[in-house]
Amino acid sequence: MPRDGAGPDFIEALARGLDVITAFGAARPAMTLAEVASATGLARPTARRILLTLAELGYVRTVERGYTLTPRVLDLGVSYVDALGLWDVARPHLERLVARTGESCSIAQLDGSDIVYVARVAVPKIVSLTVQIGTRFPALPTSLGKVQLAALAPDELERVLAEPTRSGLTPRWRPDREERDAALREVRARGWALTDEQLAPGIRSVAAPLRDGEGRVVAGVNVNCHAAETSVEHLLERHLPLLLQAAGDISADFARRTALPRVTLPAS
Repeated sequence: MPRDGAGPDFIEALARGLDVITAFGAARPAMTLAEVASATGLARPTARRILLTLAELGYVRTVERGYTLTPRVLDLGVSYVDALGLWDVARPHLERLVARTGESCSIAQLDGSDIVYVARVAVPKIVSLTVQIGTRFPALPTSLGKVQLAALAPDELERVLAEPTRSGLTPRWRPDREERDAALREVRARGWALTDEQLAPGIRSVAAPLRDGEGRVVAGVNVNCHAAETSVEHLLERHLPLLLQAAGDISADFARRTALPRVTLPAS
């Protein structure tokens, strides 16, 4: 049966294949057929056909305990980043920002009510949450999410936040609508966002929006630190000005890149 809310052009088989791929993760790096069927809600014969198809395409391989993803799955994410061009633009700016602050810096984009990390330069520090490319967190309690949510129109904001998180994480800060709207108004007014242990203990960060050539917010960039090592005052007085400069530089470079004409050379 097609899933609720699907239109007439919805391809259920494709959706089921993606469900199988995303069922794997750090907590479930390998699964048996029964576990895949349980995790996705699919019948075992359907799950088996999808796994065999993914194996034929090179995205899944069989192991002693059943099935696991192959590195080829990374091609799906790499294609997205390559198409966006954001990482190529951001890399030198992020590296410079990390060198100047001594803290990890990341770029993330909204995906429903979550943020997903698409670029990161990290420094080795012990924090309560592991972050890497593809990591997903609820958007609202993060600085990266706040700067993007604050840019949405009211009806779009409600639609986005109505989507359930797929991060598997319950944040510390779960505001009611009035508190949420007040927080986002403040972010909108000052142009940057602070998160002080709202996502998880020890996580403190400040973020700024990244914009395209038309001024639309397309992502967020942040400086992340450990609350026990870096005070809010230090974060705002020392790191925030550097972050805002980097965000402006990345946005300007991104706007220039997207404005360049694309030339396709004929095959020789």
